[in-house]
Amino acid sequence: MMSRPLIETKDFDKKYELLKCMQCGSCSGGCPVAIKAKLNVRRMIVSILRFGGVASPVEENVLWSCTTCSTCENLCPRRIKPDEMLIGLRNIFVEEGRIPPTIRDALESVYKHGNPWGRFRDKRSEWLQDLKVKHVSEGVELLYFVCCTACYDTRVQEVARAIVKTLNNAGEDFGILGNEENCCGNEIYNLGEIGLFEFLVEENISLFEKYKFERIFATSPHCFYAFNNRYNPRVEALHYTQLFSELLDSGKLKFNRKIEGIATYHDPCYLGKRSKIYEEPRKILENIPGLKLVEMGRSRNTSLCCEGGGGRMWMDIPGTRLAEIRVQEALETGANILVTACPFCLLNLEDAVKTTGNEDKLQVLDVAERVIRSL
Repeated sequence: MMSRPLIETKDFDKKYELLKCMQCGSCSGGCPVAIKAKLNVRRMIVSILRFGGVASPVEENVLWSCTTCSTCENLCPRRIKPDEMLIGLRNIFVEEGRIPPTIRDALESVYKHGNPWGRFRDKRSEWLQDLKVKHVSEGVELLYFVCCTACYDTRVQEVARAIVKTLNNAGEDFGILGNEENCCGNEIYNLGEIGLFEFLVEENISLFEKYKFERIFATSPHCFYAFNNRYNPRVEALHYTQLFSELLDSGKLKFNRKIEGIATYHDPCYLGKRSKIYEEPRKILENIPGLKLVEMGRSRNTSLCCEGGGGRMWMDIPGTRLAEIRVQEALETGANILVTACPFCLLNLEDAVKTTGNEDKLQVLDVAERVIRSL
């Protein structure tokens, strides 16, 4: 019946509403990593319903290949959430200690240092350098949740600095948590470490309640999504492109420099498919003088995943990288700038430009970086 040991999935059929599955195959057919990782969630659902479990997928790294891009959920006519089912399976493996070393190290780093990058907490504010930013304890209207990657990765630090400079230019009253800031936990949840995620939720909500501010906004779509959808109680947050869009409407954000260029925008999964934020980043780019915006064939709700979500920043899967395919799609539009609004997308796409030898043809920027160049 099954050649490999069965992972028992008690009550999965009820918890994830698997009995609603009509076996249409839309989930597996639309999954962007299905071919390279042999991921087939339709077969997993059949196995759970028929045998009460799934054959161990560890040998092919199938379980850890999912990027939680939500394509399967969006395509499902019955609104089942196969990616949540996979997270449930990961939780079983995490509890048994059966996880890849790189993922184990990331989880341990979050527990010890509040970030998955293995960096010390007291280094979290070094990205500020010479910038002057209030601490939220001074009393501010806006709390800027910077994000682990934006705090520690030197490339993404440029995005955080661009956001700060833009808000200072617009005269906004905002502050940060500094070294007190903690991981939002979104990728911890995605990796199946639910206990650690719940601990982070409690810690972060307590931290937010400690200070007075009116609204919170985030660099990363992953933090933004977690606060609005995975925290209990829910923390209402904005993505920074939503805030920039508001500033544009109010006249506080004004572009004074004209820089010619052709740009195409890559929709991050957690901002686009998961949160339905499509217009605000485009409106910002469309209002930048000299910048022409063109669309890739796959955009908005059909945007191709960069392969960075779901903990995949800490787990590589052999085969053609989706970010490399995305770079080719961007070049086909005639664009010389590929713009996105997510730290993971920025890193993956920029690396893909290098690995495909297109550094002289395509520049990868975050929306905030394109904004600051035109102020």
